[in-house]
Amino acid sequence: MESLVIAGKNYSSRLLLGTGKYRDFAQTRAAVDASGAQIITVAIRRTNIGQNPGEPNLLDVLPPSQFTLLPNTAGCYTAADAVRTLRLARELLDGHALVKLEVLGDQKTLFPDVVATIEAAKILVKDGFDVMVYTSDDPIIARQLEDIGCVAIMPLASLIGSGMGILNPWNLQIIIDNARVPVIVDAGVGTASDATIAMELGCDGVLMNTAVASARDPVLMASAMRKAVEAGREAWLAGRMPKKVYKASPSSPAEGMFTGTQPPAANS
Repeated sequence: MESLVIAGKNYSSRLLLGTGKYRDFAQTRAAVDASGAQIITVAIRRTNIGQNPGEPNLLDVLPPSQFTLLPNTAGCYTAADAVRTLRLARELLDGHALVKLEVLGDQKTLFPDVVATIEAAKILVKDGFDVMVYTSDDPIIARQLEDIGCVAIMPLASLIGSGMGILNPWNLQIIIDNARVPVIVDAGVGTASDATIAMELGCDGVLMNTAVASARDPVLMASAMRKAVEAGREAWLAGRMPKKVYKASPSSPAEGMFTGTQPPAANS
């Protein structure tokens, strides 16, 4: 199967996994291994990657030599905070340029502030970052973010941590059909079928955290998500049969079928 290409780098996995909400770093690593994910998101404001000396460091468990780390701005509510956070991440990760931008507009719903997101994206792209951007499922905003120079568009399926799945497949389809960069569903996935549906729509990948970390068995759910993303991608590549309302079509043709009955005898 063809690779996912982001900012010029190839990835065999189309599942991106977050590192928050796990019991401990050991469980985080076990879930990442089970998922097969190669791109791992890290909330700079909540996870130690070296900014807190003496505390457990995520990089000891998920070293950059084995994974592509994706610093994100979870918890940022202004463009200035988001930009400052990602500049810190670049320093901590020795010039690392690939980042995930999210600027939130509401503490209760965690819905993105698209105006502030656009503002921050312009600054970060100009500053040399490769920006993957969390946004609403508005096709116009998605196009504007792509035009700014973002390397991936990441529309929500539903609210962060809600597990509600894909609530508006029509808007996602418009974004997918018009995008020239990868489209990765970010937020709202609750179970494996949600991930499969996203991939069947034609998304290039799926990013999740809560759906795995908050499962009864996170490691097993990570394995399920890996299979779901792969199955959805294969189904999209294969091309589903057309839907037919009120029209049945047997799996096996009936023409020429031996029925086991004899034709009626001719009248003498």
